[in-house]
Amino acid sequence: MQCKIKIWHFKAIEVKLPSLTHKIMSEDIQVLSEDRLYCIRHSASHVLAQAVLDMFPEAKLAIGPPVDNGFYYDFELPRALVPEDLPILEKKMKQIAKQRQKFVQSNKTIDEALAFFKAIDQPYKVELIEGLKEKGETEVGFYENVIPQNQKVAFVDLCKGPHTDHTGDIGEFKLAKIAGAYWRGDENNIMLQRIYGYCFETKAELDAYVKQLEEAKKRDHRKLGKELELFTFDEEVGAGLPLWLPKGSIIVEELESLAKRVESKYGYQRVRSPHIAKEELYIRSGHLPYYKDSMYPPMEMDNERYYLKAMNCPHHHKIFGATPKSYRDLPVRYAEYGHCYRYEDSGSLFGLMRVRSLCMNDAHIYCSEEQFESEFSKVIEMYLFYFELFGIDKYQLRLSKHSKEGLGKKYIDNEPLWIKTEDQIRQVLLKLKVPFVEVEDEAAFYGPKFDVQIWSVIGREFTLATNQLDFGVPERFNLTYIDAGGNEKTPLCIHRAPLSTHERMIGFLLEHYAGAFPVWLSPVQVKLVPVSTVFNEYAIELQQALLKAGIRVELDDSTESLGKKIRNAETAKTPIMLVLGEQEVANKEVTVRRYGQREQTTVSFEDFMASIKEESVVKV
Repeated sequence: MQCKIKIWHFKAIEVKLPSLTHKIMSEDIQVLSEDRLYCIRHSASHVLAQAVLDMFPEAKLAIGPPVDNGFYYDFELPRALVPEDLPILEKKMKQIAKQRQKFVQSNKTIDEALAFFKAIDQPYKVELIEGLKEKGETEVGFYENVIPQNQKVAFVDLCKGPHTDHTGDIGEFKLAKIAGAYWRGDENNIMLQRIYGYCFETKAELDAYVKQLEEAKKRDHRKLGKELELFTFDEEVGAGLPLWLPKGSIIVEELESLAKRVESKYGYQRVRSPHIAKEELYIRSGHLPYYKDSMYPPMEMDNERYYLKAMNCPHHHKIFGATPKSYRDLPVRYAEYGHCYRYEDSGSLFGLMRVRSLCMNDAHIYCSEEQFESEFSKVIEMYLFYFELFGIDKYQLRLSKHSKEGLGKKYIDNEPLWIKTEDQIRQVLLKLKVPFVEVEDEAAFYGPKFDVQIWSVIGREFTLATNQLDFGVPERFNLTYIDAGGNEKTPLCIHRAPLSTHERMIGFLLEHYAGAFPVWLSPVQVKLVPVSTVFNEYAIELQQALLKAGIRVELDDSTESLGKKIRNAETAKTPIMLVLGEQEVANKEVTVRRYGQREQTTVSFEDFMASIKEESVVKV
């Protein structure tokens, strides 16, 4: 069966219903490939709508597309749904499935369709049809669910399809959650109730997906961040503005220290820029007025308008232009963990993944055209180093290119340079055997870019960073260097941020590691666990030695039982526990117990000290 693709777009919103709150993120809605899963999920959404009408005959139907891993349908209902309604609707869906109702397709004229849905009081279908009529459509598709035993029509929906042959062929499904959605994604429209369902071809696939979701809930970075006391948000500070607690700050500093060492190896120079700048800077860079909606409103002082910094690049351009450059100086690589502020829509804010205050692992490389391929290769090599370090086995780069139609409007009008630079990026990716896909008409206005998609160990996808080749903006800032022939030239600029922002990277790593960070990154690396208070003196001696060696260590000198102390350390996800008892004191030893492992080993403290020093440092 051929399946046609439908694309649905909804604005991200935050919805509050009785007893539940759910954020609908844009990534909830995805386009599926042309395959059987699309058909069974689309068919399952119709079966859900039929079940809802059976439970609420006065229900008004909106839309119900298939989405990644399942389906949903939006309704206007006489009362707010509660989680207890889902098993009832599921049961009704299974009854409909057992009837093996045939999906029968037909076409009606626009006027026939309008008359039909007006007669059964379905205003959202009427509005959709009227919209099609305005676009010049003369016919619309209908699908009827027909009970084979008596040929009775049990359900009718406005739909182009495709569907399975009958309702008994809708795979294995489970109704998952209730949310809210504004009609057509417009917050000025009525709030509808959305029912989500998971749907797969087999029960094994459904069970595996549900199990993965349960694991994802355990790994939710918002939950872990609170439990491990890493970060917090506060209404008096403001939405999307994270506060890093002491333990979270250690992770931030370790990541920044790592980046500085790696970047030093690659010849980067560190720079610093202010948190605000005049309006003129962002007009010159081209960010204003186009990026204005994502920036905080301007501050007016001394007849000047200042903006909170939303991006570091204009500042780095100014730093490059502050001193004359020759071809001998190139490439110039400026790096900064620059703090930026972006006024993200409140509905899109999501823990550390989408914030308004972000500290970016930013750098800008100014180079000649001849140096571009080498410099770009080094950027990719840096990514691959980080992927290996963090155990990221699945990743993909998304090469975003220009469109010919957009030249001079959406993109700088220099097609030969577009084609050349896109191919240069392509060749580097092929040479390094990095998995990537190419997409048209998604480049930055000043050059091609690539987005980095990564997957955590449980298969959750994240967009880590965007990296761009800029052959347009340096000219806006009159950035030049003198080439070997004494001629003035404009450099290319590579924008890169392999560790994304502190916020997004730590959010990802929290879920990737389930909060159990490797030793070098863990806020507390070693927990000293004396069997009883009798051995506290020895524990304090070891604590001082570890602190002197730069190891982050805590001592549990409480009167709790040994078992309780170990459980507390496990709950805190401390990577290493040192159990200290009579034998350890007598022999100057430690019994090493690692997080998630029951096996213990007893070694001399001297040997342990050597090994922990090794584990605490990442070799770059």
